[in-house]
Amino acid sequence: MDDVAVIGAGIIGTCIAYTLRKRGARVVLIDDGLPGSGCSYGNLGAISMSSVVPLATAGTLRKLPTILWNSESPLFLPWHYLPRAMPWLLRFASSARSDRVEASARQLASLHRGAVEAHEALAREVGVPELILRKGQLHLYVNHQAYAKDAAAWKLREQFGVIFEQLSRSDILALEPNINSRYQHGVLLPDDATILNPSRYVQAICNAFCMRGGVLCRQRVHAIWPLPQGGWRVNTGASDARYSHVIVAAGAWSDRLLASAGIRASLQSQRGYHAQFDGKAELLSRSVVLTDKKIFLSPMEQGLRAGGTVEIASLDDAPNSRRALAIERAVRQNVSGLEGCAATHWMGHRPCMPNSVPKIGRVSGRPGLWQAIGHGHLGMTDSVNTAGRIADELMAELA
Repeated sequence: MDDVAVIGAGIIGTCIAYTLRKRGARVVLIDDGLPGSGCSYGNLGAISMSSVVPLATAGTLRKLPTILWNSESPLFLPWHYLPRAMPWLLRFASSARSDRVEASARQLASLHRGAVEAHEALAREVGVPELILRKGQLHLYVNHQAYAKDAAAWKLREQFGVIFEQLSRSDILALEPNINSRYQHGVLLPDDATILNPSRYVQAICNAFCMRGGVLCRQRVHAIWPLPQGGWRVNTGASDARYSHVIVAAGAWSDRLLASAGIRASLQSQRGYHAQFDGKAELLSRSVVLTDKKIFLSPMEQGLRAGGTVEIASLDDAPNSRRALAIERAVRQNVSGLEGCAATHWMGHRPCMPNSVPKIGRVSGRPGLWQAIGHGHLGMTDSVNTAGRIADELMAELA
């Protein structure tokens, strides 16, 4: 019986597998896709230690009636999916109580701590230090009044030690001259960073894992079951294998795997779209947030990438092209230099918990079963620290 199976070769699972192997565990990383080819491929590469505000807040709930049913709004729920989404939405609404928002923010701040430095160290270890861009993150508002409407969120960030600087229009122009002049107020978060190619980063980590003797198994896991004598059986259809420990880190598909073991995960896909303008990364020097559009832009090795909105829908529904087109239009209206440049579109599934706080660690009542799920928009940010938490606990059991 091998020691550990990690299911899912996105940024979370790959970091966990690498960290465990580095510490001496025998590890098999299982995924039918290429490492970093899922949600880790198309995201915006943000390392956002400043993102301590959960999605579920009183302010978000107040806006839902006016935005939830508009297919081009920042937060959209198709009518046909409402019955299936309702249990998760009720937990989401409950998470918006002020005391729960503060508790979620505290947990997120703890998990984010030192994330940029952790990524810089890992990138050096696996031979891709050039992928970490440390120039902060810039949030843009059309005026100071718009910024004031977000005062509660900025106060919460300040409460948990996030450093930020207020910028004037001239400051914004000096940093990002290609941004539309209608943005008159900015906030710079100097401690945040950007991963310039998330997919290449995950592949580099996986290569380092294999170079250390880890095993990558390109198969789809259909189910996991506990064994009477202890340990877990992992079924891929092609074979059954037995492991002392199984770590589920399969992104938005994790709830289906955990369900095969009789566990409900309260996980919901928040589908994200991106529009990418190849060869246009030089238009921005850092990650930028257009707060009125709820759109996040990042310079990437491949070009300028924009995304960031939320669609609450099924893993099985076809992509909604209007979502990506709306992002593309907003970028063209607010970033100069894109004339004549075609955009490519992508859709992926963010695995989200109602309170925005991921579940990391042992699964209660299931010896040998672990989870690292529900990282939502913050998978890149928290991947290295998540791997450290899992490895600390699991290696203590293997000792």
